[in-house]
Amino acid sequence: MTRLALLIAGLLAGPFLLAGCGGGGPTLVIYNGQHEQLLDELAPTFTDETGIKVEIRNGDDLGLSNQLVQEGSKSPADVFLTENSPAMSQVEAAGLLQKLPQDVVDPIPAQYRPSSGDWTGFVSRSTVLVYNKSAVDPADLPSSILDLADPEWKGKLCFSPTGADFQAIVAAMIDLEGESKTKTWLEGLEANGTTYDGNDVVLESVNSGQCEVGIEYHYYWYRDQAESGDNSDDSALYFFGHQDPGAFVSVSGAGVLASSDMKTEAEKFVSFLTHEQGQKLIADSYALEYPLNPAVSLAPPVKPFDTLQPPEVNVSDLDPKRVVDLLTQVGFL
Repeated sequence: MTRLALLIAGLLAGPFLLAGCGGGGPTLVIYNGQHEQLLDELAPTFTDETGIKVEIRNGDDLGLSNQLVQEGSKSPADVFLTENSPAMSQVEAAGLLQKLPQDVVDPIPAQYRPSSGDWTGFVSRSTVLVYNKSAVDPADLPSSILDLADPEWKGKLCFSPTGADFQAIVAAMIDLEGESKTKTWLEGLEANGTTYDGNDVVLESVNSGQCEVGIEYHYYWYRDQAESGDNSDDSALYFFGHQDPGAFVSVSGAGVLASSDMKTEAEKFVSFLTHEQGQKLIADSYALEYPLNPAVSLAPPVKPFDTLQPPEVNVSDLDPKRVVDLLTQVGFL
């Protein structure tokens, strides 16, 4: 192969990282926006149980959803997995998903899957406020995430607006509070806060006292506690609850592409994710994300899922384009 051909092949392969399970023959292609390590743990068990070979193509949520929209009916993907639901909503709105059988989605509560049945949630994460224990009295923490836009939090707040996690929170805020109120809230955060690239950096900054409170998802803190506590021992988590926008639970989605020529196998994979075997593997994994099948739960010390009191949002209405437009207007993107 010439150097030019090698270069073209490399460009066509990006931005995906490939991981395979099994040898030759028909292979289920999964576009994966979820954590790579989690799928590396799940896919081999699925292959062992079913004999269905899997190829995982990893990328970020919106990069993969935009790729699917561009590829349309010619996409090689059979299954699409997301870390947050706005990217899945984009693919659903483009009409690229195959309606899932009822027995595939039944294990997941209706709140965490769209009424269309085109995809389903399978795992989730809770929005939290992480705070520095030396700098903040828990009694002084805000009753609502909306309060973080108030002047009293100026210079005390940090967050990562460029990531899919924060953007999903903004999508939920638009759904719950409307675009105008969300813009006002974001303008308050812009005036009050310090922005970082990545939620791990937010956690480290709160723990070290560079900022007093940070917006992120629950599992960053719990994972660090499970590993060493080096970046979390001087901080603690605050859960808003009471159906506040700050108690938003972001759903990771799984869907089957309508263009797939392996729909039966693809549905088996999604079913594996939603039923107890796959959910228990998720619960026992490094991820510390919440399984959505009520028959499975995370072990302590993670706060129990049934105590979170999240607001109800329509997962199909979380529009990534509106979020990107709004964050651009405010100056975060």
